[in-house]
Amino acid sequence: MFSLRRLTTLVTAAVVCTMTATAGLSGVGAAAAAPSTKYPVSWDFRSAIPDALNQTLDANWSPPGANDPSCKLTEDRPNPVILLNATATTQWAYSAGAPYLANRGYCVYTLNYGNITPIPSFPIQGLADIERSAREVSRNIDRIMRRTGAKKVDLVGWSQGGGLLPHYYIDFLGGDKKVDKVIGIAPGNHGSTGDMLTYVRYFIPPFGPVGYDIFKALFPAFAQQAQYSDLVRKVYGNGDTKPGPHYTTIVTKYDEIATPFTNGFLEGDNVTNILLQEACPVDLSEHLSIAFSERAWRHVRNALTPAEATRVPCFQVDPFYPGMSEGR
Repeated sequence: MFSLRRLTTLVTAAVVCTMTATAGLSGVGAAAAAPSTKYPVSWDFRSAIPDALNQTLDANWSPPGANDPSCKLTEDRPNPVILLNATATTQWAYSAGAPYLANRGYCVYTLNYGNITPIPSFPIQGLADIERSAREVSRNIDRIMRRTGAKKVDLVGWSQGGGLLPHYYIDFLGGDKKVDKVIGIAPGNHGSTGDMLTYVRYFIPPFGPVGYDIFKALFPAFAQQAQYSDLVRKVYGNGDTKPGPHYTTIVTKYDEIATPFTNGFLEGDNVTNILLQEACPVDLSEHLSIAFSERAWRHVRNALTPAEATRVPCFQVDPFYPGMSEGR
């Protein structure tokens, strides 16, 4: 049953995200070279706040380790790794993920998409029509492939960036021929029952359907990610995957935005589904903190290079918002 406490928690999470921007074996392979420490990595969502400011002041800003023109693809790292941010964020969302991967030899690329303002450096993006955003991302992928000479790319995305957006690109824009691996962190697959618009429309009567329709027109990406939206039906109606790419989902049962969390999982022979709390109950990461979770990014690394996969240890990961994981 819907509760005021749950609504408050969801609203708080969305506002914070907008304004401030499986335990166990994943496969064991050959040992990788020791990671570089060139780029510092902070596993704290709050550390990205200065980066969000930097993004606002400089449209050409990138997270540490990303968009490095001197990075060269290698036999062990043949694909550019392109990071796709969540709704209401930009490249600053990868202030931890980008340097973590760059320190391990990956050529990492970040970009912004879905800007509904005329300000290129606006720190809150990913709000535009997702089909339009996917075409924008497609052009950027082609540009990166031309620049690097790569035959394939790997996509890593958080929320929208790991769900509807890359799936639309793969299914309808020819991405199945260009993507080797797609990895979703708390991906918004199959739509969300916890979509903020659902609660706004049905549980805040003064706002009501008229206000909902206005909000939907201004910020279409929110409505498109609601469960049973037309776009969700279009993307997932004929199956979760396409032949070619390998899909990995990294999901937390404490997700308060992409709900139910089981919607994040995919079905298919070319799928690996990971639940962070499996054999690791002290991982309390939710939709926000998961993007800054070292455990989540260790799973990303394993998915990118299975031949070097190592066991992801269990250790405590705190939720971004205290109390978010209580009673769930």
